[in-house]
Amino acid sequence: MKRWAVLVVVLYLLALLALTGPLVMIGFYHSGQTVNLANGATVALGVTKSDVMDLYSSWGFWGFLAVMGLGQAVMLLAPVSLSLQRPATRRSVLWPVLASGLMMGLLMAGAGVSLYEFIKGEGALWLLDKLQYLLVVVITVWALWSYVFYKIYRGAPPGDAIAQQCRCLLSGSILELLVAVPTHIVARSRDYCCAGYLTFLGIAFGVSVMLFSFGPGLYFLFAARWKKLQPQV
Repeated sequence: MKRWAVLVVVLYLLALLALTGPLVMIGFYHSGQTVNLANGATVALGVTKSDVMDLYSSWGFWGFLAVMGLGQAVMLLAPVSLSLQRPATRRSVLWPVLASGLMMGLLMAGAGVSLYEFIKGEGALWLLDKLQYLLVVVITVWALWSYVFYKIYRGAPPGDAIAQQCRCLLSGSILELLVAVPTHIVARSRDYCCAGYLTFLGIAFGVSVMLFSFGPGLYFLFAARWKKLQPQV
């Protein structure tokens, strides 16, 4: 059964890789609008294919993928144990709680920076050079939501707890995208350099967590199919 869990994680990472380039190109589509910098240079408000390749080669992007992939793997610990008819220990339930809490932290941080750029405009871009503040927000919300999830689901059957957490993450990602997408459209209509970078970060978090929430459900589909094909196991 573990191979199905590995397959789910690989499919999740491949989906993120496949969607990154198109989302960046759509999110920063160059419509011909330009902005004049203080030094007199003119910059187009958009990205090129080389910008996308630079993103794929950055350590931050691959670090984010590693965190999301590890989180998806952790989320599948309890489902794997249940599929193998092993008793789910408190530790195996705690790890999915921590993974779900981290995803909620990303969603709230994404919504926060999207609203911040929507309100402050160009004045919000200082945050791009001070991402440690964003990291503090994510860690704080991570801890709070992990505590909430643990208090709510500590006595529930592991399968039901994970299913409820995934539904919560799916609902949260939809709400976060309802904030990030409109604010990104507004930000991209403004004439300042790097317009929409923070709001796009919100979109990236929302899409990533939405796909993340499907992982356990996809695993159970694979597991059910495997048991049907291998009834003697």
